[in-house]
Amino acid sequence: MELSNLTITKARELILKKEISVFELTKAYLEKIKKEDKKIFAFLTLNEKGALERAREIDEMIFEKREIPVLAGIPCAIKDNILVEGMRCTAGSKILENYFAPYDATVVKKLKEAGAIILGKTNLDEFAMGSSTENSAFFKTKNPLDLERVPGGSSGGSAAAVAADFCLFALGSDTGGSIRQPASFCGIVGLKPTYGTVSRYGLIAFASSLDQIGPLTKTVKDCQIVFEVIKGEDEMDSTSLRFESKNQSFEIKDLKIGVPKEYFVEGMEKEVEEAIKKAIEKYEKMGAKILEISLPHTEYALPCYYIIAPSEASANLARYDGLRYGLKKGERSKSENLLEQYFKTRGEKFGPEVRRRIMLGTYALSAGYYEAYYLRAEKVRALIKKDFDEAFKNVDLIFTPTSPTLPFKFGEKIEDPLKMYLSDIFTISVNLAGLPALSFPVGKIGKLPVGLQIIGPAFSEQKIFQTAQVYES
Repeated sequence: MELSNLTITKARELILKKEISVFELTKAYLEKIKKEDKKIFAFLTLNEKGALERAREIDEMIFEKREIPVLAGIPCAIKDNILVEGMRCTAGSKILENYFAPYDATVVKKLKEAGAIILGKTNLDEFAMGSSTENSAFFKTKNPLDLERVPGGSSGGSAAAVAADFCLFALGSDTGGSIRQPASFCGIVGLKPTYGTVSRYGLIAFASSLDQIGPLTKTVKDCQIVFEVIKGEDEMDSTSLRFESKNQSFEIKDLKIGVPKEYFVEGMEKEVEEAIKKAIEKYEKMGAKILEISLPHTEYALPCYYIIAPSEASANLARYDGLRYGLKKGERSKSENLLEQYFKTRGEKFGPEVRRRIMLGTYALSAGYYEAYYLRAEKVRALIKKDFDEAFKNVDLIFTPTSPTLPFKFGEKIEDPLKMYLSDIFTISVNLAGLPALSFPVGKIGKLPVGLQIIGPAFSEQKIFQTAQVYES
C-alpha cells in the first residue's frame, strides 16, 4: 500500500468506501515503522497490540454501518510527554524511564473518542527542553529528509514520524516553538494554538504558562481537522477556555498582512530569507496588502523566555525525586538519608540541559533575585504582548520565518547552548503572548524545507488555516 500521498481526508475516503480496511491500514503503518524507524528513531514505544485491536473495532463499526467519527481508523503518534493510559511515558528522561501513565490526557481521550488509532509514543528532547531532539536521554531522532541533520525539537520525534509517513498525524507540545520549528525542519504543518484552547491535562508540565498541545500534519486541512477534535474547555484544566471556531469567509484581497522588520535580521540564512520573501510576494500577487510593521520588544523575547521558562520548570520538576514516579526500588541511588537520595537521583537521572534550566530557574526565583529577574521578565512579557495587540489594530495576520536557519547538522549547536537557544528566536514571542501560530512549508533549498509562520490574534485559528490553505492549494 502506498502511504506517502495519504492524508487524513484521503484515508477517510478510502476507509468509508471500503477500498481499504482500518486493520490493513494500521498494519501497513506498523510494518513500515518496524522496517524503517531503525534509521530515523522517531518512536520510543510502539503500541502494536492496542492499535490492531482498536483497528478491528473500527472495522466492525463500519461493517455495522454505525456512525463513524471524524478520525475513525486514522493512525497517529503521540509525543512522549502526553499521557496515554497504560503506556510508558518517559518525557525523554531517565528519571521517568519506567513510568506508565495511569490515565489518558484530555487530548488523547478526545482522539480515542474520535476513533483515532494510536500507533505509539514519539521521541523528544528531555522534558521538552531543546530545539534538536539531541537532548533525549534515549537516542537522537534523525530528519527523514536528510539523516545527517536534526528534525528540530522538542517535538522532533512527532515531526519526523509524520514526515517519514509513519503515521497520518501526530501530537506535539509547544513551549517556545517546539511544534512549529520541527514542522519547518521536516517540511510539514504544525500549529501552536491560542493558549487555553487545548487542555493541558495529562501533559507533563515544562512551563505551565507557555505550554500548549497542538497537531503536526501533512496538510493545513488535516491540521484543522485535528485541532477541531482536540480543542475545547476541560474541567480538569482551569486555564482551558470555551470558544467557538467561526468560519469567517474573507477574500485574500481584503487581507492586511504585517511583516515585522525585527524578524529579518543579521544572522539569518540568506536562502531562508529569500524563500520567505518569495512566499510573501505570492500573497501580494493574490491581492493581499503587505505592510511593514514593528514589534519593538522582539529583541528581549529570548532573554525574557529564558528566565520565565526555567523558573516555571524549576517549580514543575521539583516533584521528580525518584521516589514517586518512574524508578523501581532497585534503581534508586544508595544514600545515607532522604536529602542525599534526592540530590543523587536528580543529579544522575536528569540530563545536562534539564539540570542547567533547573539551576537557572531556581536562581531567578531565589530570595533577592526574584524582583531583579523573574518579576522584570514578566513585565517585559507584558510589553511583548502589547506589541502584538498594537500590531493587530492595523493588520489581520503577521508573517515571519519559522526558523532563521535550515535544519542544521548533528553536533553543530549542541555544545553551545546560546547558539541552540537562538533557533527559537522567531517562535518564542508567540508563546509569551499566548497567541496562535502555524508553520507550513513554502519552499525547499535543495532537499531542505523552509517554513513560513503565520501569527494571528487570539482565537484566530480559522483565519490562519484559511490563509495558509490558499497558498497550499
